[in-house]
Amino acid sequence: MNKKNVKVTATTGKENKIEQKASEKRQRKLSEYGKQLQEKQKVKEMYGMREKQFRRFFHNASIQQQGAPGENLLSLLERRLDNVIYRLKLSVTRRQARQIIAHGHVLVNDGKVYSPSFLVGIGDVVSLVDNVVSKTKFLEQVVDKRLNIGIKVPEWLELNKKDRKGQILRFPVRADIQVPIEEHLIVELYSKIS
Repeated sequence: MNKKNVKVTATTGKENKIEQKASEKRQRKLSEYGKQLQEKQKVKEMYGMREKQFRRFFHNASIQQQGAPGENLLSLLERRLDNVIYRLKLSVTRRQARQIIAHGHVLVNDGKVYSPSFLVGIGDVVSLVDNVVSKTKFLEQVVDKRLNIGIKVPEWLELNKKDRKGQILRFPVRADIQVPIEEHLIVELYSKIS
């Protein structure tokens, strides 16, 4: 056995304490601002929005008279057309829903809508354009892929699977959003900034 290639390391108690302190420094606790920022980034990424657009939605939510600003924000985000298409199981992801809308494949009350940030209202009917419904490959790979999964459509939406249409029954409330979001952190963050 060659003694030059073998390294023997014996750790003492003092060295273990130094390693523990170093690992504690690496795992610092997030500050309050860090938690708020992290929550905002999580929601922004979830809904696929940029900062300026997200700030505009927050402003609109905060000037509404009734309800808490955080709940109003989540309600507005849920009412975006790209999110409605995703919740109605007409796309696999929100990003795909945005692309479907931008390509002009979506009708709201029988009118084409090209803006993914379009806000739907109560009673609006969301459907796919007729020429899209006739494309079997698109339906198989995009729409039917998620329609056949046992994911439940939220209670504020009604889905007609046969016609691939959906209707908005009411505005979404906080209880309809299943994702764990601490919206009060976002409100606190924006109240500091503005």
